[in-house]
Amino acid sequence: MKPSPAAPRFGFLRAIAVYKILKVALLLAAAYGELKLRDASVLARLFDWSSTLRAGPEHHAVVALLAWFSGLSAARVQALGWVTLAYAAVFAVEGAGLWMRRRWAEWLTIVITGSLIPFELWRFASAPGLGKAVVVALNVAIVAYLVFQLRAATVRKNPGRRRKRAT
Repeated sequence: MKPSPAAPRFGFLRAIAVYKILKVALLLAAAYGELKLRDASVLARLFDWSSTLRAGPEHHAVVALLAWFSGLSAARVQALGWVTLAYAAVFAVEGAGLWMRRRWAEWLTIVITGSLIPFELWRFASAPGLGKAVVVALNVAIVAYLVFQLRAATVRKNPGRRRKRAT
């Protein structure tokens, strides 16, 4: 018995959905961290802990992040928390919709992920790194795959209706 043509597409959609849900988990952890960092004693303990780190990129990153966060006003910290939760909600909707194979989720993922790629490229260009390169490549691949799938579905749905290309 042959597998249905939708089976490979479904596997890729599930993989993209898992990727989106992992982003949700990371954003929720970040929001929780933001909430905890409002407590001055937690922030002080983190500064103490950061002083025990060996000198290196990790030490500088942790110290810079803590210094930046401690300089934010309470209103900015609250806004940062809400923005983080909003992104988590959008990614959760994308992930759930893709898991359920909904076309609207594919469109939503193309729009949201595609709109963030220029910012990711800008960040990568300003400070290149392997992690940033992987994220950019993965997001470009996701958008390209979903666009290809949606265009193929449109052609399958309307085989007589093909666009004429400008020459």
